[in-house]
Amino acid sequence: MTQLIIFFLIGLFITWVIRGYRRFEHNRYDPKQFKNITITKEQLARSELGLFVALVAKVAKADGRIDELEAELVGNMFTDISKLFPDPIKTKEILKEIFNIEKQSIYNIDEKALALQRIIHRDPQKRQMMMAFLVNLAYIDGHLSNTEEKMLLKIAAFLHFNTAQIETMLQQASQMHHNATSHSSIEDAYALLGATNSESTAVIKKKYRALVRQYHPDIVKAQGADDDYIEQATEKVQEINAAYEMIKKIKG
Repeated sequence: MTQLIIFFLIGLFITWVIRGYRRFEHNRYDPKQFKNITITKEQLARSELGLFVALVAKVAKADGRIDELEAELVGNMFTDISKLFPDPIKTKEILKEIFNIEKQSIYNIDEKALALQRIIHRDPQKRQMMMAFLVNLAYIDGHLSNTEEKMLLKIAAFLHFNTAQIETMLQQASQMHHNATSHSSIEDAYALLGATNSESTAVIKKKYRALVRQYHPDIVKAQGADDDYIEQATEKVQEINAAYEMIKKIKG
């Protein structure tokens, strides 16, 4: 990781969220429990992980669109969950299907949150980490809309968080994102993409897409890269996405 990337803290914020979820997943889920399971869409959709993905979809789409940072965070989550199952490729495709269906369904959030609560109500650590992930997902684009806030408060109520608990989560996420953006600069963003302020949005977008293709984990994995390099490439793509989002906002 170069010195430039070290200072590009938005990317590190995303990495922090992903690593936190991975630690939680490692501690709370044992791949052995899924060893002999033949996964179907119906089974996975009814499971706690499928219900969690459904809520993730609704929060990601709450403000009307899913940007690159949100997509990157969700994509990493799909990969991590899929690794728990005997057939990760099939599982990941099912998770994507559940996500795409649920992001269009705006009237069943109560049903999904209540169903999840019934399954995990005896595990406060799961409830805490899943809620924290949803909060960080809502903040990942730098802004918490009224729609996102109302949705998070509704989900929190169904998962039996009191007002003080959810307000603390929201404040922590807001402060962390503020710290990241306040120490990042638009100059770093342009430098990371190999672009300049004088270039058009179209030109910068081409450079952004070329870098994503160069470092995309699936591509470098297909090229035979080892696990360490794949992890570095994953972080690199996250930082590239963060840089592009910053530039888009500045250029309007």
